Parts: sequence; structure tokens; C-alpha cells
Amino acid sequence: MKHIKIATLVLALVAVPAAFAASSMDNMDMKSMGNMDMKSSAPSQQTPHPVAAQIMKIDGTAGKVTLKHGAIDNLGMPAMTMAFPVKDRAWLKDFKEGDAVQVTFDKVQGKPTVVEMTRQ
Repeated sequence: MKHIKIATLVLALVAVPAAFAASSMDNMDMKSMGNMDMKSSAPSQQTPHPVAAQIMKIDGTAGKVTLKHGAIDNLGMPAMTMAFPVKDRAWLKDFKEGDAVQVTFDKVQGKPTVVEMTRQ
């Protein structure tokens, strides 16, 4: 019998804060929420600019280049080594592994893509 009283008391203590939280939202005027400045959690779309990189691997067949690159601010990517598709596969014949390059990245069909690449 003593255990039932304790269990009932514990359940009551847990239920009270939940009831207050639910009722406090009932009196809120949600129309006034439209005036609040809501910020998107998505990264801001910045203008693409050249990033220093080094060519680690070239895959002409797949149209991809693996780059060790600095931070890509407009895509919200930190410095890393990663393979990227290139906008024009013909560019790849002008470069070789180990070349230091300046690369401009942007999203093409939703994917981070090399849209411009020049030798440093």
C-alpha cells in the first residue's frame, strides 16, 4: 500500500509541469508570431570565389578531380580533400596531378561542382 502512494505521488509530480507547459501555449497569439524575424538555419548563399587547391587525382572518364582545397565559404565546406565533378571535362586534359590551382566551386544540379579552374 505504501508503494502505491509513493508511485501516485511521483506520477503527480511528473504530470504537473507538463500540464503547465501545455496550458501556457493555449493563451499564445500565434498571429503575432508572424512579425518575428525568423532566420533560416541554411547557410547563406555567398558569391563563389576562387579557392587555392592542389590536384591529387584526375579521373577524366568520370569527369572528376580530387582536390586538397581550402575552405569553400559559398558552399559552407571546411578545408579537406575531396573528389568533385567538373563543369567541363575538357579542362582536365590541361592539368596534371600535383598542380597548384585556383578553383571556383558552385552547386550544379544540387552538387558541389568545379565551375572554373586555373593554374596558380
